[in-house]
Amino acid sequence: MSPVVAVVATYRPGAESLLALLDDLAHEAVTTIVVDDASPCTFDPLLREVAGRVIAGTPVKVQRFDNNRGIARSLNAGLALARELHASWLLTLDQDTRLPAGVVEQLLATAAGAKQAGLLVGAIGPVIHDTGGGEIKYPTRESSGFATTAEIVQSGGLWSVVALQEIDGFDERLGIDAVDAAACLHLRQLDYQVLVDGDARITHRLGSARAVQVLGRTVLATGHSAARRTTMVRNRLQLAPAEFMQSPIQGLRTLRRLAMSTALAVTVEEDRWAKAKASARGLFPKRRG
Repeated sequence: MSPVVAVVATYRPGAESLLALLDDLAHEAVTTIVVDDASPCTFDPLLREVAGRVIAGTPVKVQRFDNNRGIARSLNAGLALARELHASWLLTLDQDTRLPAGVVEQLLATAAGAKQAGLLVGAIGPVIHDTGGGEIKYPTRESSGFATTAEIVQSGGLWSVVALQEIDGFDERLGIDAVDAAACLHLRQLDYQVLVDGDARITHRLGSARAVQVLGRTVLATGHSAARRTTMVRNRLQLAPAEFMQSPIQGLRTLRRLAMSTALAVTVEEDRWAKAKASARGLFPKRRG
């Protein structure tokens, strides 16, 4: 049995990209579950084809929800399978991610080395190349010879199953945005380390990202929809007090990044006025009922 369970979170997946990812996972030989967040019935043929795939001698498990609630619930479904199979690690993936051969083995090797060096590893992420905007860069510092960071993008991330159990999995109240950031924050609060493996590289599309130049620096304009802008702002601000308590530097970095992404959304992206109004709505708590 592989020490890794891979969960692929899908919603209206593209056939070509999803099947290509499953081919990648077949090379990695990890037990795989595809969790669909209520795609319409027009995706039934594709998901039936997915269920017919076999990886590491085991059929790909497909779990479908009949209402849309965001990626956190899908990732937790993968966590449940990992716990059931007594796997040590959960590999979380978006439907359009690509994995070069050997990347899982590389992440496992780095995690093992960090553990041997005395680090308590909660999660480890690869370097991500965004097909629209270039490489996503993490601010890092060295600890016992390994690069640590505050948070990683969940797609391509390798998460300790034991650590995720300690933080009660991914926060489903957040839905989509900042789910990975919240998990990393909760791991850091329990003294787990979040690592970046510079020798592991994947390809992933972050929204409709494109690189733009701001004051001589290259930054990513994500191109997320107006509706997403609301939850991106709201969820990040919801995490801010705990971020500042855990690390004032990370708290300031998060707010700076949020301010930058919001500024780009309302100045260089499409639907600027709609995104400006949506971002403003994110300043207020979500109404209940």
